[in-house]
Amino acid sequence: MAAPNEITPAQLLRLIGTPDCPAIVDISIDPDFNADPFLIPGAFRHPHTDIPGLIARLNGRRCVVTCQKGIKLSQGLAAWLRGDGIEAEYLSGGMYGWRDAPGTFRVPAAAIPAPVEGATLWVTRHRPKIDRIACPWLIRRFVDPGARFLFVSPAEVEGVAERYGATPFDIEGGFWSHRGARCSFDTMCDEFALHSDALDRLATVIRAADTDRHDLSPQAAGLLALSVGLSRQYRDDQAQLTAGLTLYDALYRWARDGFDEGHDWPAGAAT
Repeated sequence: MAAPNEITPAQLLRLIGTPDCPAIVDISIDPDFNADPFLIPGAFRHPHTDIPGLIARLNGRRCVVTCQKGIKLSQGLAAWLRGDGIEAEYLSGGMYGWRDAPGTFRVPAAAIPAPVEGATLWVTRHRPKIDRIACPWLIRRFVDPGARFLFVSPAEVEGVAERYGATPFDIEGGFWSHRGARCSFDTMCDEFALHSDALDRLATVIRAADTDRHDLSPQAAGLLALSVGLSRQYRDDQAQLTAGLTLYDALYRWARDGFDEGHDWPAGAAT
């Protein structure tokens, strides 16, 4: 049983990838982090000495604090934050505990683009359909919850990327784009080392819908229909992104918890 103010890797794993996931704060000191430069999905680094800055950054949000071993640094900071009215927990076993727990995965820090004004900045073609909503969902839920996305005309993606320091994605010939038969979502899963049964299942649906390979997944036609419907429903790409994130939240929970559930009428009828 977890101690008061403690969260186990298994408990945190159930929250990662969902909109209810707390902020994950990695306060490992630089030598420890440099020896093992990986992050829990969605985590950000912050020095344990800058408590006022962290409080401002959290802005009242619930958080999980982790350090290398989950002892003095993270337990002390979690207690401090709770004393200041912030719902804070420390991760049992720290980064070592997370690394060694079954089913967990980590993001290589070197794969994450440098932040622009405090968060990663990405740019792609306007009027998004599948990959250009799925990829922002993956980034917001597993890489950088504060990531910003710019949608511009196709001819201006590379120019906007250069002028504003943004990372282009889902453009022909780009690094963060299709590779062979695999789509941009697959590329991001590979580069960020985001592989689990649920994410791999979801990636198959997205690839099938985005590359017109509905034979790969019976869910692909439904995803395509919903994606086209969203694109027709919203004139503003940012409003469409907000609505699309909810769609992919639901798809992720299906891929994680409900992929083997069917439905029939009348209820309980034999299949």
